[in-house]
Amino acid sequence: MKLEETLEVAARTDAGMVRSHNEDSIAVDPACGLMVLADGMGGYNAGEVASGIAVSVIMAEMTSLLKCESVQALNEAQAVSLLAGSLQKANAAIYKAAGSDEQYAGMGTTVVSALFFDSRVAVAHVGDSRLYRLRGEKLEAITRDHSLLQEQIDCGMISAEDARHSQNRNLVTRAVGIDAGLEPEMHVHDVLVGDVYLLCSDGLNDMLEDGDIQSILYAMQGNLELAAEQLIQSANDSGGKDNVSVILVKVKQTFTKPRNRLTKLFNWLK
Repeated sequence: MKLEETLEVAARTDAGMVRSHNEDSIAVDPACGLMVLADGMGGYNAGEVASGIAVSVIMAEMTSLLKCESVQALNEAQAVSLLAGSLQKANAAIYKAAGSDEQYAGMGTTVVSALFFDSRVAVAHVGDSRLYRLRGEKLEAITRDHSLLQEQIDCGMISAEDARHSQNRNLVTRAVGIDAGLEPEMHVHDVLVGDVYLLCSDGLNDMLEDGDIQSILYAMQGNLELAAEQLIQSANDSGGKDNVSVILVKVKQTFTKPRNRLTKLFNWLK
């Protein structure tokens, strides 16, 4: 069975109610099980440039190295290696572009990317764009923000509730393209039929409580297009102070690895 037949996908991005342009970028390829979301930062339109470079490089790098029909044959190490390598390529491309044009100096972007394979999902993220999982009635953040605020929460300087009203919400401690080196955070999670995954920029979770996100996803999981629209509308209704982007993925059937196929194709990863 083709991977796109096991995954239902919906994606939306919106400038919000305050910003004049959208610095978020998103891309999905259900046939490859690949989802990428980036939230850019920088003066002029540099944030838009950075997020656009990140998404285009990651998508191009992944699809050039992996035929979509073979994604289910990946093992965990291969999936992680592919995602990490694509982020490194994106980092190098943004860093080079920032150094070649002074109006792009210092630009960068958050990234959260997900690769579905063999009834699992590999996740790579940098910054404060998030990936949530709705399993049954429980919504859980799979990623942990790379932000000053998260560090303050972790060391007990501020409570999670007070953090929602902090002026430091958007100060990230890691970003793609800022430095020559990059340390993406990588995880692999088992996937169950019925799971709903949400990749989002902070324009969503800054405007909505996790409980509100959970309620919308749980009520509308039968129609992901409507759920995506409602998430963005609710963020805008709550102020829409930032660009807001969402990618939703629902697992409709299991997708397991075909055995004894494509071993030679991935020998270069060993």
